[in-house]
Amino acid sequence: MSYVLSWETALAEVTAEGMPHELEPRAFEGYRVPSFKHLPAHLSAIYRHAADAHGEKPFLVYEEERLTFAEAWAKAQALAAALETRFAVAPGDRVAIALRNYPEWILAFMAATALGAVAVPMNAWWTAEELAYGLKDSDAKVVVVDDERLARLGPARAQKPELAVVTVRSAEDDASTTPLASLLEAFAGQPCPAHALSVDDDAMILYTSGTTGFPKGAVSTHYAVLSALLAFESNQAIFARRAPAPPEAPVFDPAMLVSVPLFHVTGCNAIFLTAFRPGRKLVLMYKWNAEQALALIERERVTSFTGVPTMTWEMLQCPTFDQYDTSSLQSIGGGGAPAPPEQVRQVEARFKGRPGIGYGLTESNAVGAQNNGDDYLAKPRSTGRCPCVVAIEAFDDAGQQCPRGELGELWMKGPHLFRGYWNRPEATAEVLQNGWFKTGDIGRVDEEGFVTIEDRKKDMVLRGGENVYCAEVEGALYELPGVSEAIVFGLPHERLGEEVAAVIVPTEGAQFEAEAVRARLRETLAHFKVPSQFFFQREPLPRNASGKFLKRAVRDALLAAGAQGA
Repeated sequence: MSYVLSWETALAEVTAEGMPHELEPRAFEGYRVPSFKHLPAHLSAIYRHAADAHGEKPFLVYEEERLTFAEAWAKAQALAAALETRFAVAPGDRVAIALRNYPEWILAFMAATALGAVAVPMNAWWTAEELAYGLKDSDAKVVVVDDERLARLGPARAQKPELAVVTVRSAEDDASTTPLASLLEAFAGQPCPAHALSVDDDAMILYTSGTTGFPKGAVSTHYAVLSALLAFESNQAIFARRAPAPPEAPVFDPAMLVSVPLFHVTGCNAIFLTAFRPGRKLVLMYKWNAEQALALIERERVTSFTGVPTMTWEMLQCPTFDQYDTSSLQSIGGGGAPAPPEQVRQVEARFKGRPGIGYGLTESNAVGAQNNGDDYLAKPRSTGRCPCVVAIEAFDDAGQQCPRGELGELWMKGPHLFRGYWNRPEATAEVLQNGWFKTGDIGRVDEEGFVTIEDRKKDMVLRGGENVYCAEVEGALYELPGVSEAIVFGLPHERLGEEVAAVIVPTEGAQFEAEAVRARLRETLAHFKVPSQFFFQREPLPRNASGKFLKRAVRDALLAAGAQGA
């Protein structure tokens, strides 16, 4: 389908005076940026609106369980009342959420943010030590956990004996914890406690992997999160004006498959929080499975899918793909890793919906650039154009903006940015400068405003949408006896985009078995950080004049030789 309007014309219409996405200037970190004039007052405003406007429509679907928007908001209000009454949670206090993709994850987030507390989603794959660090660093007052996370709470509870633990779908009978179901029953029908809340209050802390082994908590205000939501909406409105659905197209109620973890910025911001205003149904998956995803798309008439490109590829390659009716899908989006051009073409050919991809970071509340439809087919390597309130430009090492088309570090500006890292002023100062956020990604912006990511300035592997910082894994390797030198880097992987690889130089006389090394690393690292390939050599690793390892040279030599790790 060809576009009927130019990007510029559609943008002008969507942001015109009196429109829902009308723009006005606003001060952000001491700088003026375009902002949405009709921004909701607080996240609780979008929850209440959804309950009023879409009350009886289905909101959450998990296996055979269903909750309407009104039911979800009633339960969230009851839980908010319980948090204040039972656990003395006040505005500004932190409420951690360490769960898989259950409906309770969403209820806990809604309850915390409606109360004025700060929601702290925790990576469900963290080890016990990582979970303890996150809970201590955020100084969470309450943590909501399932049984798998409850079993890992030992170190955290030893460090924070005052930590209140609320359990979800737990088989454990522990007097020191409180079942969430009992709280919902005890406080059923109670309204959310009323507090004077501001759009500039902190809303959430999302942890992103740190280069030194310690995650950093990116703090976002309600203003930033809501700005990100309206940025997504405005881009969707632009796309709809440029490529309207044909008159004969079937009409389905909006529904999205939640295939990525809710604790990721994509799952939380780009999928969950964008559902309220349009009244979009969310179909939750506990764990990714391509055939199950196809079955849910058919059963629930899912209209949009967003995941890492790996997921889309696995659906396309599923042997039973043609047995499922995916005609309801209107958009098939992705992010977290670039999609191969061939995959983009297959999405267009085999799905009725249009392909798309997005670029965003935890610090930008998942917003950055988006590429859809014909634009994506024409420029499949690009992540697309920025929404109306977002600016992305390339800068050189001296901090000077590069001419269009030239390579540099991508910096981002807009009202959707985080306000800083929790308790990390030095780290904040390193990445926020004159209203710009330094992404650490290397890329270019062309004359039409299309952003293309070429490389990463950060020493990082992007494995299936998960950021793995090489320094953290290298630090864990150096803790092992007998390691003289070690480097970690990414190798291409057909399904994951990249996989983690390591080269180890043992000390004299030391011997290593790859599986034994993996077993040791799993004691301290989340599973996705553990290298899937190990290379062992006796020769010292090459270094440059300043003594730094030449990782790229080692990686390229291994690829050229077709070497297979253990």
